[in-house]
Amino acid sequence: MPELPEVETTRRGIEPHLVGRGVAEVWVRDARLRWPVPDALADELAGRRIDQVQRRAKYLLLRAGDGTAIVHLGMSGSLRILDADEPPGQHDHVDLVLDDGRCLRFRDPRRFGSMHWTRRDPLEHKLLRELGPEPLGALFNGGWLHARAGRRKVAVKQFLMNSHTVVGVGNIYASEALHRAGIDPRRAAGRISAVRYERLAAAVKETLTEAIAAGGTTLRDFLGSDGNPGYFRQELLVYDRAGAPCETCGRAIERIVQGARASYFCPSCQR
Repeated sequence: MPELPEVETTRRGIEPHLVGRGVAEVWVRDARLRWPVPDALADELAGRRIDQVQRRAKYLLLRAGDGTAIVHLGMSGSLRILDADEPPGQHDHVDLVLDDGRCLRFRDPRRFGSMHWTRRDPLEHKLLRELGPEPLGALFNGGWLHARAGRRKVAVKQFLMNSHTVVGVGNIYASEALHRAGIDPRRAAGRISAVRYERLAAAVKETLTEAIAAGGTTLRDFLGSDGNPGYFRQELLVYDRAGAPCETCGRAIERIVQGARASYFCPSCQR
């Protein structure tokens, strides 16, 4: 599913085409997403101008006056800028038709994405208000991780992927960051030193920054707003490389299952 780098790549791709543009109309072909698309999205967004395109965690915020459309891409969703008269496909559920003859089209084959509308502060929306800090922001650091971990026995990988700990660090990037930091994904979160958490926080920031620069990672469904795949997969050190040699020590990368998700690590480099 799209993780933070893929969502940020999408944001950067659509922002120049949306900011300052008016929404002429909103077409909801099928409202049956993870949550039904609210009538207010079409009723209130049409006729407004989009002022900002922001991201919070894996959510995109299309700010329009005193209202905000909140978009989540789910497992297979994408946003594309197209000519408004481009015929929709089977899984093209919502169009925001712009005043320049183009549209922002939301496509989601698996329907796990969502679109919401609020006239309140979107950061206080029930889906966003209890989220942890942004991984690329100043509030996220080793001290935060160490204090948050306390004496918790949960495995550090699950701890890192918890959106109350930090947002947007999904399965791929958690595996990669832990490898860079030299930390075994099975180690208890509360048994990692403050110094090692500083390394992990730095590794998270480096991994995500590089992934954003590469346009994200394409494993199954993700395409950017221009229809192109992300290329960070070529830089993956452990994820989806079970049996391949570690690029640092040469030992075979191992695969285990944690919380129903695959984890990849080097048993020699990660302790």
